[in-house]
Amino acid sequence: MQSHVYAVWDFMSLLKALQRALTCVTVPWLPTADAASRRLINEIVLGEESDVYPAHQGGQALSHFELYLRAMESCGAATGPVLALTGTLAAGGSLEQALAQAPAEAAAFVRATFAVLATGETHRIAAAFTFGREDLIPAMFSAFVRGLDAELPGRIAPFRYYLERHIEVDGEDHGPMAMQMIRQVCRSEEQWAEAAGTACAALEARLALWDGIHARIVATSRSGDPSQIL
Repeated sequence: MQSHVYAVWDFMSLLKALQRALTCVTVPWLPTADAASRRLINEIVLGEESDVYPAHQGGQALSHFELYLRAMESCGAATGPVLALTGTLAAGGSLEQALAQAPAEAAAFVRATFAVLATGETHRIAAAFTFGREDLIPAMFSAFVRGLDAELPGRIAPFRYYLERHIEVDGEDHGPMAMQMIRQVCRSEEQWAEAAGTACAALEARLALWDGIHARIVATSRSGDPSQIL
């Protein structure tokens, strides 16, 4: 969780880049060309930035990043490094300065995400968003949910809600809508090829993230020193 939280955080920058490209975020407002993509992006922003937590658990609006921080706290995972990242950025620091305390695999993943963002090309950003995040998440998270309550009774309620919420919205709504968005923004064979390359790179970056996390878990289990997870 201490590494994966950075992927939860940097997802929002992919999303906001698409919101900027596919909707109007300036004044005076003007309608953009693709209403379906407009709806997709605005729906995901609504959920990711201000989802409503279940009434029986407070009923307040939270971003999924903030929800993930709560899940980390309930599981005993350290939130200090990622809060240092957001604090550094809020104070005007650079991304590299903000990543100073991040685990190496998380920092590499964030750099890969921001390299895509730096292209400024909507079809590449949409490919990383769709194939590296939205289309991938439901199947990946479904495997995690099973058995978690038995392993950590009473400790994972916020985490389980986070996982199940993403299974629900990504699998039923956002995933199919994101695929439609890709079809709208890729207007040539060249753009399709570039989108495919970006999608492969995004999946490779995700694999490297999980490989790094796995290596930390193995190292911790061998040493018996939980501090090595950081």
